[in-house]
Amino acid sequence: MIDIHCHILPGIDDGAQTESDSIAMANAAVDQGIDTIIATPHHMNGKYENSKQDIITHVNVLNDLFQEEDIPLTILPGQEIRMNGEIIDELEDGIIQSLNHSKYLFVEFPSSSVPRYAKQMLFDIQLAGYKPVIVHPERNQVLIEHPSMLYEFVKKGSLTQITAGSLCGKFGKNLQKFSHQLVEANLTHFIASDAHNTTSRGFTLQEGYKELMDQHGVDARYMFMENAQLLVESKTVNRLEPAEVKKKKFLGIF
Repeated sequence: MIDIHCHILPGIDDGAQTESDSIAMANAAVDQGIDTIIATPHHMNGKYENSKQDIITHVNVLNDLFQEEDIPLTILPGQEIRMNGEIIDELEDGIIQSLNHSKYLFVEFPSSSVPRYAKQMLFDIQLAGYKPVIVHPERNQVLIEHPSMLYEFVKKGSLTQITAGSLCGKFGKNLQKFSHQLVEANLTHFIASDAHNTTSRGFTLQEGYKELMDQHGVDARYMFMENAQLLVESKTVNRLEPAEVKKKKFLGIF
């Protein structure tokens, strides 16, 4: 399995803090059946800044460490970019790291808002030759309340990635229900762990794919798994015609 969203690089964001943490996470990933991880440290989220070259250096060091430890896991470079007005400039300046040097780019919204310029920025990213992938939309308060906004983003060419833990109910039944609605409406295209550690924010990717298959069928499972491979290879991913999610009232989420 390929995990396209993980905070396994040590000491550079709120994920693994030490090399020992990274090794523990790597072993947990291998136990899940994961053989490839895209390391996606936070960038420009108000607390962490991790530039492309620094990420590549950290990835190389970690791959060497795993080889020494005989851990059968490959780490690829990526970045989780908080949406900001400098994305296009940073792309041009070589500060932004796409997912494994592909045409795919992770974009994160704040948990309780969607920037007013989001539509324009998502368009500009595509104009620059990249495909924006909105991470964990199921955990964004505005998108939960206004799923038609996500529909418009996807309709205009953006992709999305939901968290395996959300699909499994790790963040509560309301987020689980909304995650399944996004799958049903073809408003999401990838599942990933967004793992930060081996305890409170673990991998659960295997469970996520099982939940996907149990609720949406084996074809959905294979499509999402294939999409992770296609993303890594910078190929065109599978996407079905998006539909609108009917607005629901979710109580007690935040």
